[in-house]
Amino acid sequence: MIWEELNEKIVMLGLEANSNEEVLEAVGGRLIEEGYGKANYVQGLKEREVEFPTGLDIDGVGVAIPHTSVDYVEKGAIAIATLAEPVEFEEMGMPEGSMVNVSLVFMLAVTDPHAHLEDLQRIIAIVQDKKVLSRIIASTDVQEVIEIIKEKELSL
Repeated sequence: MIWEELNEKIVMLGLEANSNEEVLEAVGGRLIEEGYGKANYVQGLKEREVEFPTGLDIDGVGVAIPHTSVDYVEKGAIAIATLAEPVEFEEMGMPEGSMVNVSLVFMLAVTDPHAHLEDLQRIIAIVQDKKVLSRIIASTDVQEVIEIIKEKELSL
């Protein structure tokens, strides 16, 4: 399970950011600090986000799932960030310029380009449950967020 190895050091709650670039820099920077991303990881995130937007509107709640090529990654991980205030991300699969106000970010550091699709499916399974989504966003405790996700994963 992808959630078994959640590292509390890469779960950021109440992140203050004014733009999606600031979110990518803060969360991506944490992944670099913790040894998951290479020095150019954030740049890779920004470049990919322009080409392949990652914002999703999940029943009125904005979620983003940014990631980049394996070339920018040292080891696999999923970072999680709740945002103090929603930040606009371009919406995945919508016409250019369609924006969604994101409150929750799942950032992937992908080492296997084929396995990341399974990781994405598991994240989608978590965020499709609006109660789980609300609990994660409202939480102020990193361990609680990790437990909420693990509980949901076990129920799938």
